[in-house]
Amino acid sequence: MEQVLPYVWVALGSAIGGALRHGVNRASLALWGPSLPGGTLFVNLAGCFAMGLAAGFFAFRGEATGPGFRLFLTTGVLGGFTTFSAFSLDAALLWQRGDGALAAAYVAISVVGSIAGVFAGLALMRLTLGQAN
Repeated sequence: MEQVLPYVWVALGSAIGGALRHGVNRASLALWGPSLPGGTLFVNLAGCFAMGLAAGFFAFRGEATGPGFRLFLTTGVLGGFTTFSAFSLDAALLWQRGDGALAAAYVAISVVGSIAGVFAGLALMRLTLGQAN
C-alpha cells in the first residue's frame, strides 16, 4: 500500500487541478470568446505563481507536511492545472544552481520543441487521415 499511496495523492490532486483548469477555460470562453486563449494564459501564470509559493513553502517549512501533501499539491493539483508550472520551476532551479546556459537551453528547447511537436503531430494526422491542407 505504501507504494500505491503516492499515486493516489497525485490522482486526487490531478482531478482537482484538471477540474479547475476546465472551469477557467469555460469562464475565459464566456468572457472573451474563442479568439483569445485567456484561460491557458491565466492557468500558466497563476499556476507558476502557485508553484513558486509551494516550492518556497516546502523549502522553508516542508517538514510541517508529509511527502503526500507535496505530491498532492505540486504534481497533482498544479500538474493537473498546468504543467507549465513544473517546467518553470525546473528552469528556475537550473538558474538558481548557477547553470544559466543549461537553463536557457532547457527553456529554448522546451518551447521550440513543444511547438514543433504540435505542428508535427498535426501534419502527421493530416497526412494519415488524408486531409492535408
